[in-house]
Amino acid sequence: MRTDSRLSRTLHVLLHMARYDGPMTSEAIGRMLGTNPVVVRRTMAGLREAGYVKSEKGHGGGWTIAANLAEVSLLDIHRAVGGPRIFAIGSDHPNPDCAVEKAVNEALEDTMREAEALLVARLGAVSLAEFARSFDTQLHARGSTTADTCG
Repeated sequence: MRTDSRLSRTLHVLLHMARYDGPMTSEAIGRMLGTNPVVVRRTMAGLREAGYVKSEKGHGGGWTIAANLAEVSLLDIHRAVGGPRIFAIGSDHPNPDCAVEKAVNEALEDTMREAEALLVARLGAVSLAEFARSFDTQLHARGSTTADTCG
C-alpha cells in the first residue's frame, strides 16, 4: 500500500523555507523533493489559501513563510494540504447482516477512532516553531549550521 507523504514532504519544505534567506521558487522546491514544479504549486496553493505561505511572481519571486510558526500546528498543515484521513483501515461493509462482521466492525471502528483522536491531538499540539527548534537542535548536534543538508 502506498503511503501519503504530503504532510512529511510539506513539512520538509516549510522547514527549509523557515531557514532560507529569501523566497524559494517552485522549481527549486521541486528539485529538492524530486517532483514537478506544478505539483509543488498545487500543494503550496493550499498553504497559501490557509495563510501560511505567500508567493511573489517574477524575478526574485517565489514562496515565503507568511505565518508565525508558533501559531501553526502540524495538524493545520495536514489539513491545508488536503491530507487524507489519518487512518484508512476499516470495513467495506459498514452494515453487514453477519453478527461476526458487525462485532469486528464495531471493535475496529472504536479502536481506530481512539487512535485517530490521539494522533490528531498530538499533531495539533506541535507547532511549526517547535518542529523548527527540534531541527535546529539536530543540526547543532551534527556540527552544522545550515538547513542545506538534503541530497
